[in-house]
Amino acid sequence: MTSMSSSMPQSVGLKRGIDFSRPVFILLAAILGVLVILPLFWLLVYSFSDSDGGVTFGNFVTLVTDGAMRRSFGLAIGMAAAVGIIACAVATPMAWLVARTDLPGRRFVRVLVTASFVTPPFLGAIAWEILAAPNSGILNTVYRWAFGLESSAYLFDIYTFTGLVFAIACYTFPYIFTLVANALDRVPSDLEDASAILGAGWMTTLRRVTLPMVVPAMLAGSLIAILQALTMFGSPAILALPAGFHVITTKIWSLFQYPPRLELAAAAAIPLLLLTVLLLRGQKWIMGRKSYTVLGGKSGAPRTTELGALKWPAIIFVGAVLSLTVALPYAAILKTAVTETIAAPLTWESLTWRHFNFVFFEFSATRLAMFNTLLLGVLTATVCTAIALVVSYLVSRRLVWGSGVLGVLATAPVAIPGIVLGVGLFLSYANPTFMLYGTLWILLIAFLTIEMPAGYQQLSSAFQGIHPELEEASRILGASRLKALWQITAPLLRSSVIATWCFVFIGTIRELSATILLTTANTKLISVIIYDLNESGDLGAISVLGLLLLGVSFAVVFAASKMPIGATRMQPRG
Repeated sequence: MTSMSSSMPQSVGLKRGIDFSRPVFILLAAILGVLVILPLFWLLVYSFSDSDGGVTFGNFVTLVTDGAMRRSFGLAIGMAAAVGIIACAVATPMAWLVARTDLPGRRFVRVLVTASFVTPPFLGAIAWEILAAPNSGILNTVYRWAFGLESSAYLFDIYTFTGLVFAIACYTFPYIFTLVANALDRVPSDLEDASAILGAGWMTTLRRVTLPMVVPAMLAGSLIAILQALTMFGSPAILALPAGFHVITTKIWSLFQYPPRLELAAAAAIPLLLLTVLLLRGQKWIMGRKSYTVLGGKSGAPRTTELGALKWPAIIFVGAVLSLTVALPYAAILKTAVTETIAAPLTWESLTWRHFNFVFFEFSATRLAMFNTLLLGVLTATVCTAIALVVSYLVSRRLVWGSGVLGVLATAPVAIPGIVLGVGLFLSYANPTFMLYGTLWILLIAFLTIEMPAGYQQLSSAFQGIHPELEEASRILGASRLKALWQITAPLLRSSVIATWCFVFIGTIRELSATILLTTANTKLISVIIYDLNESGDLGAISVLGLLLLGVSFAVVFAASKMPIGATRMQPRG
């Protein structure tokens, strides 16, 4: 007995093995630090440098004194504010109709709004270019044909400030819609029932009870829409540049053209970075406030309002929004892909496979761009999900002192606009020390940095639903923490891991803001090829590539939805 008991601690110690938590923490901190801190460091260095390498404040003086720079900042802020207002005005009533009324086809409407998330905004801008260009736009062609007008007449002109605001709002309103709809789903029906018992009509209840409870979600969603518009490059480059004006993102891009003014580009990126941080802080503050508190048990099911005579106006409103954001753009892309020209009528005689043949067989850059896009999408999604999984585990379980730093580093890139990150990465890795410019490595670094916050936030939330008891049991039986993560926790998080992988993959293949500054002839991606073809006016080939990009995105989402979820989440012991 004595010898047996004396040998037990030794055997248990042998089973436990080496705990790699601290070395992994150090490695991840170094990786995330390089991803986030290095480009920001070089951004600051260049912003305070002159062309000879000396220290100067002249770049920031130029931002204030140069009229073109001031105008680009002013137009960007005005555009973003207008997008936020319009998107909120459209998304809020639409979210209420879907979440709290008897509107027919509510689930289908939610699915179509979700489709807007998959559509790259720059592709949506091209679709509206096809629809509403003053000379060749499909809508203007139909307008001239219907009224027998001259070829110079037009009804819509997408190449205007108003057209730009409209095109961006079409693909930012889903952020507000989702937040407001989710907030409406959580509004306690008891309060609305009490209002009805006291004699208030549904309009009064909506105005005085329901809407005040979702105001924080409306404001937070509006700030996200403003942030998306402010930092967007693709749509302004496609619609604003032909109209003859710059916003700040396109102005920063223009500073990389010959002769490059890298120091001024770095300085111009700093105010955009600060505006992004302020908007994110404002959004976090709004969402952190408690608009109401539910006391007692679980509230009843959400109260459904009968629209009555307003049902048909509501259907027309929702149908118009979905037509402008999904149906018309998708139809325009499909029609342009299969007809000779934009203006050609859709008949059997006008159908052609010429654009498909050009893209897949004649245009040599397509195959390389497809390979690069899919390779980077898979690599980014896999590496980002793996890093986010381990970081979320270390942070949520507080296994290492200072692990919260990893959470801060993983989340920090959300405050860095894509165009700003592109400038920082170019300055960091195009120098003789690294010489990564012109390789896929610099794009992989960019995508990992951009997508890390989304991956970390999703998996961090998932970890909150996994009780650590099984991990503790595994540790008692001799497994290391990382082995417990791999064998116990990861299988329980299978659905969240798959969802995160798909989210990162789709985000990677549709990215343009940072990519446009970092690609060369040998590292082109589908998104950059689409942008290049838009400059040459080949809308047929663009439509084919757009369909390819959408097809891959929807296929990934569909495949993920059909994958087995696996083990269920373990509930905490009571």
